[in-house]
Amino acid sequence: MMNEIYKKQGGSIGAFILDFIQSIVLALAVFVLLYLFVAQPNEVKGSSMVPNFVDKEFLLTEKLSYQFGTPKRGDVVIFKAPASEPCAAEECEYIKRIIGLPGDKVMVKGGQVYLNGQLLNQTFLPQGVISDPGQYAQEGLEQTVPEGQYLCFGDNRQHSRDGREFGPIKKDLIVGKAFFKYWPLTSIGLVPTVRF
Repeated sequence: MMNEIYKKQGGSIGAFILDFIQSIVLALAVFVLLYLFVAQPNEVKGSSMVPNFVDKEFLLTEKLSYQFGTPKRGDVVIFKAPASEPCAAEECEYIKRIIGLPGDKVMVKGGQVYLNGQLLNQTFLPQGVISDPGQYAQEGLEQTVPEGQYLCFGDNRQHSRDGREFGPIKKDLIVGKAFFKYWPLTSIGLVPTVRF
């Protein structure tokens, strides 16, 4: 009788452990799938997107919208550093805002940005922000964004290494779109949609 009770208890403990392990494996599999295909956390590093995003702020990057659609002007995107960037070998990621779509003509002139021949109204930036030219976006030189590529600038133009230096990026470098800030709690909320 005691042997039977012992066997039953031993069997239920073994079943419990097996169920527990299966639950953990399932939870990890779901997490990995969500991370790879739906959303991932990112930390803002540096001041290139001040005042809209600040150093050590955490946000969620969603990946689905670009699987079924294309990036839009004004989207804040996270992308892998282009091969020309010093940190590309370390697979670092940048956070910037899309300024030019494929086929757009972009020019930096007199501290301003022109999009398709018109002065760009950058309401998402504080007044008086100066957009300096760079190696790619040279002063007064209109550049056409190639097909399948996107030109991205940081919001903090005088403290951002961005497309003005290294030029447009290919779509396959884009990890996803920033859509939700979750840390610190004082900045929690959806990333505002900006269109121009």
